[in-house]
Amino acid sequence: MVKRMWLSLCLGFTLFAASSAAAKVSGREVEYRSGTTVLKGYVAEDTALKGKRPAVLVVHEWWGLNDYARKRARMLAKLGYVAFAVDMYGDGKTARHPETAAKFASEAMKNNAVGEARFNAALDFIKQQPLVDPTRIAAIGYCFGGGVVLHMARQGADLKGVVSFHGSLATDSPAKAGAVKAKVLVFNGEADKMTTPEQVAAFKKEMTAAGVSFRYVGYPGVMHSFTNPDADAYAKKFNLPLAYNKKADLDSWAQMKKFLREIFAK
Repeated sequence: MVKRMWLSLCLGFTLFAASSAAAKVSGREVEYRSGTTVLKGYVAEDTALKGKRPAVLVVHEWWGLNDYARKRARMLAKLGYVAFAVDMYGDGKTARHPETAAKFASEAMKNNAVGEARFNAALDFIKQQPLVDPTRIAAIGYCFGGGVVLHMARQGADLKGVVSFHGSLATDSPAKAGAVKAKVLVFNGEADKMTTPEQVAAFKKEMTAAGVSFRYVGYPGVMHSFTNPDADAYAKKFNLPLAYNKKADLDSWAQMKKFLREIFAK
């Protein structure tokens, strides 16, 4: 069925591009649940477009679902997608200090089942939205969120693709041959002190052994959190090894846009 729709999908994306100048992006706060936990996310969409379209989940940095994650969701909406900035911490919690952020991230992923359930709750929620084509969904993540989307891809989540920006590559649940449905795109800085060359090598070996369609992009001299303009302020305030890099930010976003077009056209 997907192959039969290929031409219409290509036409749809042509219309998305043509209408970008007249985009009317709106954002709304939403509530959904994972078990008894109330989650508070943010949906962004272009109301000037008609008909169902692909959706992209946005998984936040370890700071939580803040304005940065919402901004990325709106940027995706301008490209013609329904974007859903998800809440992995519950109740929309955000952190203003690294110690709090580390605590929230640890609580969310200390038990893989908890993190997986929260991600899947977001996936189920967005599939039910009237403007979403539930057969065409991807996920992107930043820092903590990059690790989350890679973990979900390893677990065989029903996604067309995942994109990790300066996310953790290490795992205690490596991908198994034939289990990964999503295509994988990873961007990391080669000067990222939170990711070692050994972890990069292990990740590539793992993906290759599992038969995953993946691509890894390393930026020479680029540090952790290179996509976030607030990284320099965080680095100064908390003495963290972070740095924004405009060139890497723009390049990774451009490559992501091409990746999304490709995975949703098939």
